[in-house]
Amino acid sequence: MQHFPCPFCGLRNETEFHFAVEAGHSRPEPAERVSDAEWAAYLYANKSPKGESREVWLHLSCGEYFILSRDTVTRAVLGSVTLPGVTR
Repeated sequence: MQHFPCPFCGLRNETEFHFAVEAGHSRPEPAERVSDAEWAAYLYANKSPKGESREVWLHLSCGEYFILSRDTVTRAVLGSVTLPGVTR
């Protein structure tokens, strides 16, 4: 069982979190002009790098999104920070 550090609530059990997206993975816009192929690539073509990765996660208990840095090989959690511009 892993524990993730929520920047708002502290260290919590992994079952309280939900993966959202790789950090820096921009949604294609404007939506009305996005082709099916572009939308499919956005949804399913992830980089999934080996080693250090930055991901956006949701803490289900407090409802806040944040960036989690972790090593995808060792599963070590390297830290977490709030999303830019988010204050509480």
